[in-house]
Amino acid sequence: MEEIVVDGEGQILGRMATFVVRELKQGRRVVIINANKVVISGKKQRVLAGYRLLLGVRTMFNPSRQGIRRPRNPIALVRRTIRGMLPDTPSGASMYRRLKVYINVPEEYSRKEKVKFVGASVDRLKGKYVTVGELTKELGWKGEF
Repeated sequence: MEEIVVDGEGQILGRMATFVVRELKQGRRVVIINANKVVISGKKQRVLAGYRLLLGVRTMFNPSRQGIRRPRNPIALVRRTIRGMLPDTPSGASMYRRLKVYINVPEEYSRKEKVKFVGASVDRLKGKYVTVGELTKELGWKGEF
């Protein structure tokens, strides 16, 4: 099975995710490296407010419970974004299993050819943006880059 290594540095999250889903649907394995350097378009405060709003969602059944679990680390945030674009079927689950995401560049992928999607480049943005690493730090992630 063919494997494609995607360098997430300077890639827009949503646009990169659509290209990754396209590769997964063609039966390839996809490895995303530098997940903390993927960007989300918009001013930092607006993006942060949107994600914080999602963290406050509770259940009507038992409001004292924490509610829906939301991703707070870069790997989970990128994986969750891609999972939302995959079909909710057994084939979608098998596509999701073929996806791997890393914060930095693991040793086994350091020498492989890396792909960057031109359509997902941060150069397309005219306004401000925030990296996934910065966002997750603000949301309470305590990991290291």
